[in-house]
Amino acid sequence: MSFRRGVVRQSKFRHVFAQAWKAEHCLDDVRVSRVTWDGPLCAANPTFIAVVIEAGGGGTFLVLPLAKSGRVDQNTPTVCGHAAPVLDVQWCPHDDNVIASASEDCTVKIWQIPDGGLTSPMSEAVVTLEGHSKRVGILAWHPSALNILLTAGCDNVLCVWDVGTGEMVYQLNDAHPDLIYSVSWNREGSVLCTTCKDKALRVIDPRRGTVLKVREKAHEGTRPMRAVFLADGKILTTGFSRMSERQLALWDTKDLSEPVVTQEMDTSNGVLLPFYDPDTNMVYLCGKGDCTIRYYEVTDESPYVHFLSLYSSKEPQRGAGFLSKRGVDVNKCEIARFYKLHERKVEPISMTVPRKSDLFQGDLYPDTAGLEPALLAEDWIAGQDAPPILVSLSGGYTAPPSKCSTLRGRPKLLSQTNTSPTSTTAPPNPVAVEMESEGLELQLYISQLIVSFYLVILSSEKLRLVRYKGENIYFLFFLWWKRASILLSNLIVSCLFMLLSLNVNFYA
Repeated sequence: MSFRRGVVRQSKFRHVFAQAWKAEHCLDDVRVSRVTWDGPLCAANPTFIAVVIEAGGGGTFLVLPLAKSGRVDQNTPTVCGHAAPVLDVQWCPHDDNVIASASEDCTVKIWQIPDGGLTSPMSEAVVTLEGHSKRVGILAWHPSALNILLTAGCDNVLCVWDVGTGEMVYQLNDAHPDLIYSVSWNREGSVLCTTCKDKALRVIDPRRGTVLKVREKAHEGTRPMRAVFLADGKILTTGFSRMSERQLALWDTKDLSEPVVTQEMDTSNGVLLPFYDPDTNMVYLCGKGDCTIRYYEVTDESPYVHFLSLYSSKEPQRGAGFLSKRGVDVNKCEIARFYKLHERKVEPISMTVPRKSDLFQGDLYPDTAGLEPALLAEDWIAGQDAPPILVSLSGGYTAPPSKCSTLRGRPKLLSQTNTSPTSTTAPPNPVAVEMESEGLELQLYISQLIVSFYLVILSSEKLRLVRYKGENIYFLFFLWWKRASILLSNLIVSCLFMLLSLNVNFYA
């Protein structure tokens, strides 16, 4: 048996470690939903966190500021517009205040969360999408096109919506013969991959309505599968073997006849939810009912999917939310963050790369997808494709001033509120114009009066000007103090100069 010393795969993510946050930074007394659906039940962005919760009489989910911690009061306002339990929630990648929710009531609703969070219960959605005949359990926003949302229901139908108009733009009725388990867009949003109860992995062009490629029995087990598109066009799937072992597999979309690699893990029966980070090319696997989170790095070197480490805790997870990369703490070398759902608690878990330097670690943080969309909905519908527009995380991400927002009023979205070159502005108020002209005349008169005062003083008395502490206010000190009238004039002039230096609006 040969052995070569020092042959260790080089990777800056070999020593990534996971650490749960302290109890005081968790969310307590959150009644996480008990719905029997293999979804994450949680979504997070740099501004808010949303958690599907238990509630009587309909579907409800909780939206809180990301910085919120501690006990969540039972009277905290919620989003409660669905008539049946909520199965999935997803934040819009182009507006941190917009969230979509899917429910057993066969509808999808789009909500506009106010800045700072909810102050009262929200029951009226900005847009309601109705097109499925059975419950809807999967949501997937387009990664680069504004207002494009894909939904999948238990009616085995895929629908693509323009939420700016509330219209269904594409519908795939016959692509799947059975229940759809997962949907994932590729990096440019030109095609998507799906997994189905018939054990098949499909690559679909939603605009043409055609199935481009199919791999029968991607995993031979009967338990649900999941699939996610990687940045290089490959697909990673999780599922079960014929012997009920949990598996992950990597597929090349050019040839789906055989997987690039397959790895067995354990015999647990929890469905593995894959969370993919395209910036680091890392995949995190969270099993529902598990106490662990596994993470891997995908490379072009054999065995292609490299196991990095395992985070283990005592309590099982009901779901997990994966924070957008724009929300991580770059000062602490945090490359990912999860929000683990317990029975009555939400616990943040940070994935960190240990570094000694406090400087920005550019090798850990390549440019990531920002809020600005690369395409409008009509551009994508017309056949255009583009990858997401990237932004730098150097110094921490700060959202740029929004040119126009996604949902700032019903039913207009960003694609409908772009400023037109031919748009006209409101005519000026004649009363305001007259007041402004009168104010300018008054300021001119006061300026002339000040000059006159100084001429009188300079011609009658000897004086000197003293600059006081660097301010633009000048006090006049006289050599003779007997003439009270001139002193009074001096004080008046000084006050007027002070008011003008502060730019007081006399005509307001």
